[in-house]
Amino acid sequence: MTALPRNVPSSTELHDPRDPHALRWLRSSYSTGLNNCVETARPATGPWAGLLAVRDSKNPAGPALLFSPESWSGFTAALR
Repeated sequence: MTALPRNVPSSTELHDPRDPHALRWLRSSYSTGLNNCVETARPATGPWAGLLAVRDSKNPAGPALLFSPESWSGFTAALR
């Protein structure tokens, strides 16, 4: 079995071509309107289903990093 990549060159690759609006990117409620934050999404279909995608809000078509839910929870817990 081949391991999935932990990033994609363009976050648009995470969208389901049958329903391009199904993937919803979320920002923190603490973010401002200056587009200087990260956004997260949970792809529901495809090889990335179940992972958490993270991208830069300033570059919505740019790369996205992929994390398991456990890894992301550990990361955010360490920041607190």
